[in-house]
Amino acid sequence: MQEIIEKIATCVEKGKISRTCPFPPEMAGQDGADEIAAEALKGGITPDALLEGCMLGMERIGKDFEEERAYVPNLVMAAEAMTAVMKHLKPFLESGEVKQKGTFVIGTVAGDLHDIGKNLVSMIIEGGGYKVVDLGVDVATEKFLDALKEHPGCFIGLSALLTTTMENMGDSVKAIKTASPETRVLIGGAPVSESFRDRVGADFYSPNAQHAVKFLNEHLP
Repeated sequence: MQEIIEKIATCVEKGKISRTCPFPPEMAGQDGADEIAAEALKGGITPDALLEGCMLGMERIGKDFEEERAYVPNLVMAAEAMTAVMKHLKPFLESGEVKQKGTFVIGTVAGDLHDIGKNLVSMIIEGGGYKVVDLGVDVATEKFLDALKEHPGCFIGLSALLTTTMENMGDSVKAIKTASPETRVLIGGAPVSESFRDRVGADFYSPNAQHAVKFLNEHLP
């Protein structure tokens, strides 16, 4: 089982999605995350082991990114490889056979249609063992509040890429905190900063999505 965990972790870390994927060049022609996950499940390997491999791989690429040994394209490929594994795990997640740590609701705030960063964060957090509820883009505050009612105890993530929509982010944070002071709110996006987080009353900000997983793990109920 440990061998499979390591194979999945390596595929995620290197961004090896499938056998036909040419990236990375040094793994050309080899089985990728897709084939390895499928064969592992057929061979009786537990879904939890595959999820563990995903988390290990994302932890490694996250550390490389933090230490500037990897870049955004590497993160994107790693997330795609992880998604290939999660495709096979979806039935087990839906049935409850694989227990998820918690629920993370995420959306790009009102007036903002950018979703690349949000999607990347979603994939990384899903690979960290969480159920992700993606509300999409241009999400009004009321929609975040509705999701909070539907998923009690969830974490909420807000994304913004434009300085003109940051104030909408602040309004959503304040409304969420007013409705549910104990709810942990995470914010992110190119113009967002630690000082802005402090000003609007959010609980967490980091330019590194992997740090978000660590924050969630440290604040599970």
